Amino acid sequence: MLKEYLQASKAEIEAYLSTLLESPNREYARLYESMKYSLLMGGKRIRPIITKAVIEALGGTWESYKDVICAIELIHTYSLIHDDLPAMDNDDFRRGKPTNHRVYGDGMAVLAGDGLLTYAFELVSNHSSLRPDQVVSIIRSLAKGAGPSGMVGGQSFDLESEGKCLPLEELVVLHKGKTGALFSTAVEIGLIVMDANSHIATSYLQYADYLGLLFQITDDILDVVGTQEELGKTPGSDERQHKATYVSILGLEEARARASEVASKAKAELEASNQYSPVLEGLIQYLMDRTQ
Repeated sequence: MLKEYLQASKAEIEAYLSTLLESPNREYARLYESMKYSLLMGGKRIRPIITKAVIEALGGTWESYKDVICAIELIHTYSLIHDDLPAMDNDDFRRGKPTNHRVYGDGMAVLAGDGLLTYAFELVSNHSSLRPDQVVSIIRSLAKGAGPSGMVGGQSFDLESEGKCLPLEELVVLHKGKTGALFSTAVEIGLIVMDANSHIATSYLQYADYLGLLFQITDDILDVVGTQEELGKTPGSDERQHKATYVSILGLEEARARASEVASKAKAELEASNQYSPVLEGLIQYLMDRTQ
């Protein structure tokens, strides 16, 4: 059931994403081409799927809120473009294809990322069926999750930490920003859209924290045990850049045990919410079992 849901949701999300980003004139065409190249490259679409699942768990529909559901994917894609740049991780492949800067050059890749980030906010602001206070709250959530106290802050700490032996508590701070912040935002957007009560919101947001942590732990594991064919990118990049990971600090087996522990905590938060969602629960095991 979850596999079919993920496939159907991914198809809906990608169909809508493909309708966005048409250049207003021929002079900007290459910028828009660069933006669409990365946006439509594929991927799991896990963040918008999380928002979609939260909205549906609380009684809403995809068709009513697809703009706000997809906005976070534009922000995620921008972060990947910039993350791959020579000044950051210097990766040649992403999702099995040459990275944006390898196709369009460093400067255009920077601008493509900038364009996706800012267009996400335009997309949300154009949504007419939400109340003005909901639009403002969603924009605030996106800005906080993507900004210096969230994803960008975590990324900056990641850069500063290369070659250093971080203690586990600092690694948790790093990834709570770099990876976890957008998972929390994905859940929070759904809660805002559906006017969720405080009890549900508290449990769902704690679930989001654990889900983001689980994603990062399993990502670190895959960087060690995955193949380029499975991952769509070159494995072992963390070790080559001397980055601290859950595997480098805990060892492979202890990292797997930690992932299992975090998965159990995420499930417990869903149960505590009294707003059960088979999709949100299924995503926990999906992250535990993923190979890419």
